[in-house]
Amino acid sequence: MTTSSTRLPKVRASELVGRGWLNTGGQDVALADLRGKIVLLDFWTFCCINCLHVLDELRELEEQYRDVLVIVGVHSPKFVHEADPVALAAAVERYEVHHPVLDDPELVTWSAYTARAWPTLVVIDPEGYIVAQMAGEGHQSNVERLVRDLVAEHDAKGTLHRGGGPYVPPEPTAGTLRFPAKAVALPGGTLLVADAGHHSLAELAADGETLVRRIGSGERGLVDGGPDEARFSEPNGLTLLPEDVAAEAGYDVLVADTVNHALRGVRLSDGAVTTVAGTGVQYLVGEPTVPSPLPGRTDLWRAGGARAATSVPLSSPWDVVWSPQTGTALVAMAGNHQLWAFDPRDGVVEPVAGTMNEGLTDGDPREAWFAQTSGTALAADGRVWLADSEVSALRWIDPGTPAAAPASAAAEPAAGGFAGLVGAGAALAVARTAPTGPADAWSGAVVGTAVGAGLFDFGHRDGAADQALLQHPLGVAVLPDGSVVVADTYNGAVRRWAPAADGDGPGEVSTLATGLAEPSGIVVQADAEAGGVTLLVVESAAHRLTRIALPATLAGEVLDAGAHRTQRPVTDIAPGELALDVVFTPAAGQKYDDRFGPSTMLRVSATPAELLLDGAGDDVPLTRTLRINPEVAEGVLHITARAASCDADPAIEFPACHLNSQDWGVPVRVTAGAPADLSLPLHG
Repeated sequence: MTTSSTRLPKVRASELVGRGWLNTGGQDVALADLRGKIVLLDFWTFCCINCLHVLDELRELEEQYRDVLVIVGVHSPKFVHEADPVALAAAVERYEVHHPVLDDPELVTWSAYTARAWPTLVVIDPEGYIVAQMAGEGHQSNVERLVRDLVAEHDAKGTLHRGGGPYVPPEPTAGTLRFPAKAVALPGGTLLVADAGHHSLAELAADGETLVRRIGSGERGLVDGGPDEARFSEPNGLTLLPEDVAAEAGYDVLVADTVNHALRGVRLSDGAVTTVAGTGVQYLVGEPTVPSPLPGRTDLWRAGGARAATSVPLSSPWDVVWSPQTGTALVAMAGNHQLWAFDPRDGVVEPVAGTMNEGLTDGDPREAWFAQTSGTALAADGRVWLADSEVSALRWIDPGTPAAAPASAAAEPAAGGFAGLVGAGAALAVARTAPTGPADAWSGAVVGTAVGAGLFDFGHRDGAADQALLQHPLGVAVLPDGSVVVADTYNGAVRRWAPAADGDGPGEVSTLATGLAEPSGIVVQADAEAGGVTLLVVESAAHRLTRIALPATLAGEVLDAGAHRTQRPVTDIAPGELALDVVFTPAAGQKYDDRFGPSTMLRVSATPAELLLDGAGDDVPLTRTLRINPEVAEGVLHITARAASCDADPAIEFPACHLNSQDWGVPVRVTAGAPADLSLPLHG
């Protein structure tokens, strides 16, 4: 197998420069202040699900090595809203970031460390030298091993200083709700709210303010039981099951328990909570944690029959909605850019749409690309509307007519190790084996987009839907007339998409309300007396529910606050042959393990597609020669890399294996005389 030989040179760490600091009690922090400590820079942005995964990966490490390790979050925003210091302060509180954070809105420190992806980790030794750079998630074990080695080395040299760091915790906020995410109306007229910041569910009276009861202890964790002992971890989405389904399943409400990577069932009669899907451990893209009867099929779990949902790892489920047409709950699996179906009666969960690539591609669900889908809503015709946040899009999936399950394919022995990394994203296209499962109910589905242009285009622009722009929406709901309202989170607005009057054309977008604090969910309530509709908006950053009365005409404003493109440093590359090298060095004490198949995978594509004359597609080596079109002036190279390594000690009978993964979107400019090579650090 071909591997990269590129290594990072030993260089002094650059100074930390930005607009200001959070979690330091108002004090600036210089690298000189951290001399004698191991410093881990975490380049992140709070919209990014992969960055949130890394925050959770680092919590245990941060607590274990607090006297020798200082984690510094370097916040380098993607969206305009994320550059707002007030929004950043709220995000640091929301996600319980317990280390100093540098506000780097102009990407000064990002550029100094040549970061190219969110998230990126940089490790600096106690003498101020960079010793490692890693992109993506899944590096927890590698970082821990490196920290251990650095502690031993610098303890022996006398260059390690133990003691407290510069972290100063902020004053906690108090209130009934803390960063609520979504809400649903219950049959008795009360409201059930996913109170993410309190790691619980809050049932409120019809006024949306009075607390009736709380389900969950309020402590972060994954614990089943009664309302006082059960624990959640940043729950987001909620859906009420039909009575007959609830009676069979034994619970009434299905909850997307995001940071626990689980679905939870809640019985309303006594508040009992049960884990119904997920293992509590995140599924990493490309990780074949469950054997498959077909080669390369690592994302459909039907080895010897449908597998219990509680043994299937999930990845940050963000919202969930019941689909009566399919008899399943559709789950927005934000962590790996897919849609999944869950059958609460049989307790089976499967992916139904999305290749795991991040982007915006419609059509066949097996080939569709999503980008951190965070909101779902059912329309009367069975269509499910989607808030696809990272592409700032309003999208939909039609179930279509459920088709009969395809004939069984001949089962072959499941591959062990890390076989099947290549093609894992396309595995949905493989014929499924009997028995059928919830995914079969979606076999005739189609994916489409009503508003949205892609990963890098966003803004606040109304008018024709094919020209309209949103900014990182997290919620969606359907109005009685069939039009759709969007919680346009980073624009602080509620927007409405209405189909064209003649049924032909892209439809129109208008603005119903502005000035909201990160709206993330919407409940539609009919107002019979006024002849209109009331929207109950979950204002997450304001820690409240807000009512907005809409007139019967549903008329909104047409606004244009401009368009934006994500601005990151552009990389100049030469036309013709370009040597792509993804740097991956197994951590100390680990090695590649190819006994059961390839340990690496590299996927390359481009926007526009014409940028690449050759070199697109999937292959095993982490190096590849691309051919760049001299006729295309600029574009984006989309690069996905996976690499797996296992503990190398021969005395260990069952060595632990670790998967590292990252998706890069590298803006490039084709320039004669520019470098003819591009190096991206996965782990080096």
